[in-house]
Amino acid sequence: MVVQRVKQACVVVDGEVMGAISKGLLVFLGVGDGDADEDVDWLVERLVKLRAFEDEAGRMNESLKDCDGEALVISQFTLFGNMKKGNRPSFNRAAAPELAVLLYESFVAKLSEALGKSVPTGCFGEDMQIEAHNDGPVTLILDSRARDF
Repeated sequence: MVVQRVKQACVVVDGEVMGAISKGLLVFLGVGDGDADEDVDWLVERLVKLRAFEDEAGRMNESLKDCDGEALVISQFTLFGNMKKGNRPSFNRAAAPELAVLLYESFVAKLSEALGKSVPTGCFGEDMQIEAHNDGPVTLILDSRARDF
């Protein structure tokens, strides 16, 4: 998962805004082959507690909940692009769409519950246009398989 701190962000599909947030986190969620519910739970817990927002002293000490921030979640299977065999990425490490959509929807539902608010999303498997006003910039990677990263 790649997370960007934003002042605002939105996702557009076929010219229609599907989801938008103001201050918060733009989350690009990739689901890999072998991912399971435990990975979803770990990612949600880490994301909710992630101190990516500045406090009054200018230090990154506040979480989404602390600053009443929002999250916009975008499915992003290309995070699993493998470039070992040339210049065109292979996506053989990404989960099959049938599993990926279930874990993606579970992630969104659990994140919404943890934040106590609706979490807007893009459209799984669709071509999406993402507009973001990055803040910082602050971009972080959370990987349930490399939990010490």
